[in-house]
Amino acid sequence: MNRRIVALATALCLALPGAALAAKVKIGFINSITGPEAPIGENLSNGVTLAIEDLKKKKIDVELLKEDDTGKPQISMSAMEKLAGQGVAGVVGPYTSACANAVAKLAEKYKVPLLVPAAAKEEITRQGFKWVYRLNAPADQYASSLIDAALAMGKPKTIAFIYENTDFGTSTVKTAKAYVARKGIKVVADESYSKGSPDYRSTLTKIKAEKPDLVFMVSYVADAILLMRQSREVGLQPQAFLGGGAGFTTVQFAKEKAISNNVFSTTQWTDDVNWPGAKDFFNRYKAKFGKEPTYHAACAYQAMVIMGETAAANGGDREKTRAGLRSGSWKGIMGEVKFEDYEGFNNQNRHQMLILQIQNGNFETVFPTKFASKKPIFPFPRWK
Repeated sequence: MNRRIVALATALCLALPGAALAAKVKIGFINSITGPEAPIGENLSNGVTLAIEDLKKKKIDVELLKEDDTGKPQISMSAMEKLAGQGVAGVVGPYTSACANAVAKLAEKYKVPLLVPAAAKEEITRQGFKWVYRLNAPADQYASSLIDAALAMGKPKTIAFIYENTDFGTSTVKTAKAYVARKGIKVVADESYSKGSPDYRSTLTKIKAEKPDLVFMVSYVADAILLMRQSREVGLQPQAFLGGGAGFTTVQFAKEKAISNNVFSTTQWTDDVNWPGAKDFFNRYKAKFGKEPTYHAACAYQAMVIMGETAAANGGDREKTRAGLRSGSWKGIMGEVKFEDYEGFNNQNRHQMLILQIQNGNFETVFPTKFASKKPIFPFPRWK
């Protein structure tokens, strides 16, 4: 009798694909839940929560194993080792570039599929790894997209860089310097800093003396706010302030209207693009969490959906999940996703970056033109 029941259950699972996907699949999630990057980490966590809800609607039951790396690479590596030993089919995360780059090496060592949702350091997917995939565009796209937008609006001839001396900051500016050199824009200041510094006025005054046409900043949210506040204090007045993603794309930054208005930044996602489900995701997120999502939330959502679907379709087998990520393609709130090898990258999604400008406290898409919700304000108005 028992054999008949087992046989019948097996036959039903084979006949009904949805039933086969109802079994749990273990997926790890490494994120900066506490620590200095927690405000952005919250967006990733919330995006993953919505992804788990949507996967469940598809009869994919994810057992999510969360790990908090506090934004520190060593803790992130310990988290990866722990998850590898817990039999996860794959891991989504971590958030910061330093953590993601450290974890990538362990993903390759333990043969665990890793899908990085938002970390931008180029090296992450430039090491020939088979087990490491990235959804978001890398750091070189942050810089080139912003510079191209500035050149489309005016004729800047000089640029100043101020950036935190982390993997994200240094890698973004390294590619930016190479790009502006090709475009004939002269670098007149190159200033790195330790994040969390209490005062940047002496550095900003030094930059002001060079009278740059463009000021390019790479910072997380607390430093982004302080840098712009003190730029106003010292009277730094370029043609445009360019924020290299991260802190410049947060609602927290946009709310500081006195110093954030008219700042340009680059982002991986907005709610007004014509990618399937983008607006619906924005509305659901705002209704559930009481705030607007950043691109980090959208990236994490899409990464978890892709990892969940791929792992479930392959019975949680790591090798088959890795192969499924490699061969698959998806279309959703982040547009078309396909992991490819190109220009030295491996398993890297070719993602379209978007240029935002804060206008009246709101993020508006201003480039590319086909995605634009508003025209850009250029040059940067005089400080009030």
